Amino acid sequence: MVTFVDRVQVFFNAGNGGNGCVSVKREKFKPLAGPDGGNGGNGGDIVLTATEQVTTLLDFHRRPHRAASNGAYGAGDWRNGAHGESLQLEVPPGTVVKSETGAVLADLTEPGDTFVAAQGGQGGLGNAALASTKRKAPGFALLGIAGEEVTLTLELKTIADVALVGYPSAGKSSLIAAMSAAKPKIADYPFTTLHPNLGVVEHGGHRFTIADVPGLIEGASEGKGLGLDFLRHVERCSALLHVLDAAALEPERDPVSDLDVILRELAAYPVPEGQTPLLERPQLVALNKVDIPDGREMAEFMKGELEERGYRVFLISTVTREGLQELGYALGEIVETDRAAKLAAKQEQQSERIVLRPQPKSREASFTITVEGGSYGPVYRILGAKPERWVKQCDFTNDEAIGYLADRLNKIGIEEGLVKAGAVAGSTVVIGEGEGVVFDWEPTLTSAAEVQVVGARGTDSRIDQSDRRTNKERRKEYHEWMDAKAAMREELEREREAGLWKED
Repeated sequence: MVTFVDRVQVFFNAGNGGNGCVSVKREKFKPLAGPDGGNGGNGGDIVLTATEQVTTLLDFHRRPHRAASNGAYGAGDWRNGAHGESLQLEVPPGTVVKSETGAVLADLTEPGDTFVAAQGGQGGLGNAALASTKRKAPGFALLGIAGEEVTLTLELKTIADVALVGYPSAGKSSLIAAMSAAKPKIADYPFTTLHPNLGVVEHGGHRFTIADVPGLIEGASEGKGLGLDFLRHVERCSALLHVLDAAALEPERDPVSDLDVILRELAAYPVPEGQTPLLERPQLVALNKVDIPDGREMAEFMKGELEERGYRVFLISTVTREGLQELGYALGEIVETDRAAKLAAKQEQQSERIVLRPQPKSREASFTITVEGGSYGPVYRILGAKPERWVKQCDFTNDEAIGYLADRLNKIGIEEGLVKAGAVAGSTVVIGEGEGVVFDWEPTLTSAAEVQVVGARGTDSRIDQSDRRTNKERRKEYHEWMDAKAAMREELEREREAGLWKED
């Protein structure tokens, strides 16, 4: 049975926006009192919130698919649809949110930190909101936009002040049990600990958390053993405590060689940008199992060599609790010093003046037009926040809605951009990424200059497609009309002479 999960892939589907309503107000003596269609509601977001009430990602492991509620449709009589309820999901502090490509989207380190993992779709406007002086009674409404569908990876990096590192069966879990109230599983075989254990230690007014990192062996940073899965739990610690087995049963092992292996693995593990490398953080050494005669002899023999390297060494026993009090005081001092430094840096950062500037609308209205090769000629792809959103909102079964979309695109310069890119009438245009929305471009011509520009090079549609008759054509049509009248008079005269009809 899974009890601890620190990495899980989740699938989030935010709520869809509701469609706008097309409605006309009808009253007594006013059968057409104007449009009164309401707007659709926005879809619900999916929000991740860090809280200390949760310690694992087990709930996401059991239910990786989550969806928020949709926005309601608009209705007549100016009734707007209700907004979809946002889905609040709790994660433990220390959770890192990554995209499918591995990019870090959010790092929720403090309780109360929030991140909108999937944004709900925008509701469509009703015809009442689309009415204007030029369009008094719109016969269409905008559609709601679908909510975001994202696939994310949640990684839990344990937030502990001190990380215990060392070979399997070095006594890390026993040390946590001896220094705190935690009750981890303890046994005399390697890889007893399959997930990090946390414990709270109180010594001399100092209060801090310690965590053991299981599975560190030679090659752990390359994926051997369990170290690669749990090395990330060391990233946030203030200090490292090397727990070395002074009474190892293997003849080729000793505390110094074990320490060298662990140091190589810690050096090979890359920490995120902006964080202190693992080997540059305060490090202490605890030689464990000195309650065994051979262990004490080995610890006393290796202590001098380790101190020459610059380490502060403690001889401890988790059975007799020898040396644990001195070790607890030393760790508490290091943690308090680190906390004070972080607090000073945080206060200095907060003292800086923060200026919030609204995002200019011109940036949202910007778009790009790229020419792509196709089997039947060039394809002009349009990418931009507004064009892509407008296309999603358009009801292509309504001609008036299509005309409204064309007006909106023309207003931000889409047609002018297509002309500059070399597009002509009938060119294939795609709005959006991937398949997008494909259509044949028919330019909206508003002046004689645009008519001349849109044609092929060396041609002028005002001349080539002119429907005006020349004087010669008018003269010819007049003579044909006069000849037809003369022929009709002659035909009537012959019929009268033949007695087919007579004048009264």
